[in-house]
Amino acid sequence: MPCRALKYSTSDDWTAIREWLDQRKDPDTKVDTLVRDILNNVKNRGDEALVEYTRKFDCESLEVSQIRIPIDVIKAALSNIPESDVAILEEAIDRVRTFHTNQKEKSWWTTDEDGTILGQMVRPIDRVGLYVPGGQGGETPLISSLIMNAVPAQVAGVNSIAVTSPPRKDGTLNPHILATAALLGLDEVYLAGSAWAIGALVYGTNTIAPCDMLAGPGNIFVATAKSQLIGHVGIDMVAGPSEIAILADESATPAWLAADMLSQAEHDPLAASILVTPDTELAAKVRDELITQCAELPRGEIAAKSLEDWGAIVTVPDLKTGAEFINLLAAEHLELAIADPWTMLGSIRHAGAIFMGHNSPEPVGDYFAGPNHVLPTLRTVRFSSALSVQNFCKKSSVIATSPNFVAEHGDKIARLARLEGLEAHARSVEKRTK
Repeated sequence: MPCRALKYSTSDDWTAIREWLDQRKDPDTKVDTLVRDILNNVKNRGDEALVEYTRKFDCESLEVSQIRIPIDVIKAALSNIPESDVAILEEAIDRVRTFHTNQKEKSWWTTDEDGTILGQMVRPIDRVGLYVPGGQGGETPLISSLIMNAVPAQVAGVNSIAVTSPPRKDGTLNPHILATAALLGLDEVYLAGSAWAIGALVYGTNTIAPCDMLAGPGNIFVATAKSQLIGHVGIDMVAGPSEIAILADESATPAWLAADMLSQAEHDPLAASILVTPDTELAAKVRDELITQCAELPRGEIAAKSLEDWGAIVTVPDLKTGAEFINLLAAEHLELAIADPWTMLGSIRHAGAIFMGHNSPEPVGDYFAGPNHVLPTLRTVRFSSALSVQNFCKKSSVIATSPNFVAEHGDKIARLARLEGLEAHARSVEKRTK
């Protein structure tokens, strides 16, 4: 399991590294065509197309009547999982809800002396569709994804939320997904996966009402479907493969760093795990730990492929240069595994989520701490942010100009309109000043 050994001293070293990492985002044009056909089929044939695709890929016996899961089945799932799991889910939901409550924005107004009122009105999106991957045959459900997408939508005030997830071969959904939906108070859960589920959430069928926004992770078919529908509906983001960058000094524990790198590498062969350190001895120990720990993982083959293709241990002259490199990486997850991470925080400009110190491993953010784990990837953190309450809100400007405002500024407005060749605009204002 060779892991790249790289050096970074100046920005001149970045070009080759960037070219290597950029290969992770090469588009698959064959998927584009397949997804476009799927979306058109669902748009035209609705539930019939959903059943057809689901029978082909997930559950051979699915009927239209089974697409929507009855509310009593959702609630009953709470008794089908261990009580200890219910307690953990409740606490995780509460922590995520508490964090996101602090993100709520209020409408605001300003009043001028002449009586003009200007402001911004914040309103939730009417209806949101959430996609939840089923995991391996429905046995490794992404319950954390449901929590991380549903909670900020609920905090924003979204009253209508539909959830889709692919059924298992027997036509059921993993009880942990259903129990999580019950704890969240969600009553619309549908059996549909992949691009056809996305199509149903956008275009609607006889069973599923159309949505105004989509959120939730998925495979290349889900991501491609979402990207093709941008502009028709809102989306959270088109997520790429997971990634972690770690800036570490001599105070870090090699075994912990290796475990943190592997926590991302086990996601996907395209996941990127990159350690940055000025300590060459630490780098060597982490490399040894990666080999040892990877061999012990159930998903070790995936992790090994990820590290071989997209893993790296980068040595730098010092932490300052390391921070410079970290900002160029602009990673989804960043761990500051250094003795005093707070002194370095101000130097970090680009990172989706920042984990401070030796006792803040990335998985605490994935599941339990509270901040959202839906984060931009592939260096898009240079201009975008974590999923938040704001994603599920829209803002309307409110303009109530007084007669005095129009009288005082009408000539200026008309002049600006005529500079742009828009005579009707100018006259619209001038008719109120005569």
